[in-house]
Amino acid sequence: MKMKTPAARAALAAALVALLMPLAATAQNIAVVNGKTVPKARLDVLLQQATRAGQAVTPEMQTQARDQVVLREIFEQEALKRGVAASPDFAAQMQLARQSILIRELFEDHRKKNPVSEVDAKAEYDRFKAQASGTEYRARHILVEKEDEAKALIAQIKAGAKFEDLAKKSSKDTGSAEKGGELDFAKAESYVPEFGGALAKLKKDEMTDAPVKSQFGWHIIRLEESREAAFPAYDEVKAQIKQRLEQMRQQAYQEELRNKAKTDYKFSTN
Repeated sequence: MKMKTPAARAALAAALVALLMPLAATAQNIAVVNGKTVPKARLDVLLQQATRAGQAVTPEMQTQARDQVVLREIFEQEALKRGVAASPDFAAQMQLARQSILIRELFEDHRKKNPVSEVDAKAEYDRFKAQASGTEYRARHILVEKEDEAKALIAQIKAGAKFEDLAKKSSKDTGSAEKGGELDFAKAESYVPEFGGALAKLKKDEMTDAPVKSQFGWHIIRLEESREAAFPAYDEVKAQIKQRLEQMRQQAYQEELRNKAKTDYKFSTN
């Protein structure tokens, strides 16, 4: 077999490159519409936006996105043909769209450069947990306007009357009265000080011997049960905590930019 000369080999290589170039170009495009190529980069951007929004990019979504990209090219060509791009309204909307994209990318860049670390998230978790820890109480109460009325009700309960029945009949706290005076589990600190302080001193199934006065009136309180406040494990809420910290940092960044800006405009919110 006769060996090819260097010149012949170079010519063959050039021919192969020329043949492969259209194939490479095709790989970067997903369609041709009226003689104009539709680049794959548009599809990539659309799928990236879906990923940013937290959507899973499935094969079905990829197919739908591909359809959308080609349809957009068809519609864009028709709009250009009709001169829509020359209208003042189009120019105004393009300015707003450009502004929106710039702002979105600004805050995305800030988020990437200021990531929430595991240490930050764990510290926030511990802070929340410390605030939520402690004893929760499930109680019943009857609220009336006068001390004498409350004392009379206490006497009736001690004589054998059912707390629940008297709460339904006499309590002016209509929300709990319908449930026989029952209140959901809550920490003592979540109530007004007088109520919370009296509640924390009670034992299970014990009732206050004397009416408790608060800004709302006179209370008769009975403790149904108590428990240690439940709190989810760190891994269960880590994603939500990181998201919340990211939002807080974004808000702080926005406020910083607003405060640094020199403007004569007076914002309606502080």
